[in-house]
Amino acid sequence: MPVQDLFRTLAAAVAAAALSFPCAAVQPPAAPVRIGVIGPMSGGSSDFGQSMLNGIRVAVAEINAVGGYLGRPIELVVKDDRADPDTGLKLSQELVGADKVVATLGFCNTGVALRAMPVFEQAKSPLIVPCAAGSPVTQQTDPAASYVFRVAPSEEIKAPFMVQDIVRRGLTKVAIFSDDTAYGVSGRNDVVKALAAAGLKPVHLTSFALGVKDLGSEMAAARAAGADVIVAYTVGPENAVIAKARSALKWQAPLVGPWTLSFPNFIRAAGAAAEGAFTVQTFIAQPSNERRSAFISAYRRMHGGLIPVPMAAAQGYDAMFLLMYSLFGIRDGNLAGPAIKHQLENAQRVYYGVVSTYEKPFSAKSKEAVTVNMLVMGQVKNGAVVFAYPDDARKNLFIQRKVQNPS
Repeated sequence: MPVQDLFRTLAAAVAAAALSFPCAAVQPPAAPVRIGVIGPMSGGSSDFGQSMLNGIRVAVAEINAVGGYLGRPIELVVKDDRADPDTGLKLSQELVGADKVVATLGFCNTGVALRAMPVFEQAKSPLIVPCAAGSPVTQQTDPAASYVFRVAPSEEIKAPFMVQDIVRRGLTKVAIFSDDTAYGVSGRNDVVKALAAAGLKPVHLTSFALGVKDLGSEMAAARAAGADVIVAYTVGPENAVIAKARSALKWQAPLVGPWTLSFPNFIRAAGAAAEGAFTVQTFIAQPSNERRSAFISAYRRMHGGLIPVPMAAAQGYDAMFLLMYSLFGIRDGNLAGPAIKHQLENAQRVYYGVVSTYEKPFSAKSKEAVTVNMLVMGQVKNGAVVFAYPDDARKNLFIQRKVQNPS
């Protein structure tokens, strides 16, 4: 869908919703619709927290430009969880309590999300997760009852995608380096499960705490075990420690991992050791089609420069629009949590997004909007993430739709 048509669709949705309120034009200015945003806006995870927030802000600017919700502007209530579970819990309680948000977009760190999610479930306040990718995020509550939705690829689909690529390249002896957070543990378990499905077992496992400074002896042990590929499940700075340990041994085994290997705090800290790393992506910041070109241009106009973590920005942008489309489906103006949940699960309009064309992205049975057909393999080259394979670059010309489970 051409970008100008996307804005016409959005404006039409605003107008259609407004028709349900024939007297709205004579009413005084309405209060804004308050939407929470929570993530790591400072500290070691701020690269993807700020990218997520900035992508959301681009979407909000576009939505407010055509009238917001029934003439009510969208107002973001932004919280910095600092990647700390206890802080995330406290701030989540504020969002659904004193801040009176109608819904929340947020969480980049799986451990923080898991600590805070019960707050949203108990309050029946919808939460859309644009970043946190650990498999357990959408597995804590029965999907039919859950108020937690996700617009990010779960490690449950990324891990098999990685393993498939590893095996396709003829690599069979996998060493896994993972941190001891909820994200690292769940990611490692997903990789072990995917390897088992391929008839393989890891030849070496290393677990470490965040903040580790040296993994030289562990890397030497992985090489001694005969590993021919290294899978890393951790965040940016610790990924750099892994890459540097491999480089110090002058070992050429490929480094493979989820989206965290695309983070600037990995690429900057690892330097030359980051070169060639493979990373699973939903969005690589190249103008491969009109929608993605328009998003990249809008982001740069508003925030300047390159997008630090393009996936986080694009998924945040799409999450905001999916929430907005659900609000447009509520005709009586009652933005209660159960009503928003119902609309998210029963989308009436197709949203032509950056990561995907979202046709019924959620249901009572599925809270995951991203499926494996939307994934591509990126690679770090000259300090930037590009497509690892020509086939992925060609595939990216066409925006994928969710593969619906017939069951």
